Amino acid sequence: MTTTQRGASELGDPMPVEEFRSTTNAIVANIEQVIEGKTATVRLALAVLLAEGHLLIEDVPGVGKTKLAKALARSIDCSVRRIQFTPDLLPSDVTGVSVYNQETREFEFKPGAVFANLVVGDEINRASPKTQSALLECMEEHQVTVDGVTYQLQVPFMVIATQNPIEMEGTYPLPEAQRDRFTARIAMGYPDEPAELAMLDGHQSHDPLEDLVAVTDAATVRRCIAAVRNVHVAQPVKQYAVDLVTATREAPELRLGASPRSTLQFIRTAKAIAALDGRDYVLPDDLQTLAVPVLAHRIIPTADAQLSRRTTDAILSELVHRLPVPHDRRSPYDTRPPSPPNTYYGR
Repeated sequence: MTTTQRGASELGDPMPVEEFRSTTNAIVANIEQVIEGKTATVRLALAVLLAEGHLLIEDVPGVGKTKLAKALARSIDCSVRRIQFTPDLLPSDVTGVSVYNQETREFEFKPGAVFANLVVGDEINRASPKTQSALLECMEEHQVTVDGVTYQLQVPFMVIATQNPIEMEGTYPLPEAQRDRFTARIAMGYPDEPAELAMLDGHQSHDPLEDLVAVTDAATVRRCIAAVRNVHVAQPVKQYAVDLVTATREAPELRLGASPRSTLQFIRTAKAIAALDGRDYVLPDDLQTLAVPVLAHRIIPTADAQLSRRTTDAILSELVHRLPVPHDRRSPYDTRPPSPPNTYYGR
């Protein structure tokens, strides 16, 4: 039985639309008690969870990367483990280790930090490549193999990692295989002036994260995931997703395009975004919105593009703008006549 099949059997019945909206709105509102003025970022983080993916939060120090990860974890009554990545962290600290029991004269497996529903990895690029590689199997296959024995991880399972892209001293850049396993990469950005003023009032005497209580549990999240899986994706929208990914492989400014894994995660995240918007179908707009956070961290620009200071975000935005989209942007259940064939819409 594959991991996907195992997960499907554990999710339970899909959640009704109204219950789904009330549950997800409660999670977003709960996180916003700590993270002010970042609704879009919070919704994307929740969408990655519901898409059964993993999240990389990459930004400068002090903008709330770890607070967002911890607020999402505390909003759900489930098992949570935090890993502080340091140069001396060992792979066994992450996955677990077999210890010899002198009483029973047998080896006993002691689970590592990844055996939780939500794993918060702080400053992931400060660990050695050997330790970073310990996450490869569990992020892709939702399982851990130690001493030839495979242990299945819980459902849901999500890794939320943070890193600082500015300070490079004492860090180990994530390899492409690791970055490709992160469904989306987001940046917190600086808060606007009203949000920063509100932060001064709310964070002055105490940390609001300490007052955060769970508003749902793992079983409810599993039902939300089942509802997201049932979101409809029309064939033209699937083709548009493939066209976007293919464009990254053919772009002259890029020497490495997005992988087939990214296409799967692209669609899964679009389904989660559609569900958060109250729809049971995906629109091309969803793919346009997600193109940069889901694809930009997986592609590598050429040397000429780097010398021209072209970022992957900018290159990808141009590709999205140039690529024709499906002619008909309506709901797949709309019975009205389709739009004229010469109409397009962009970002």
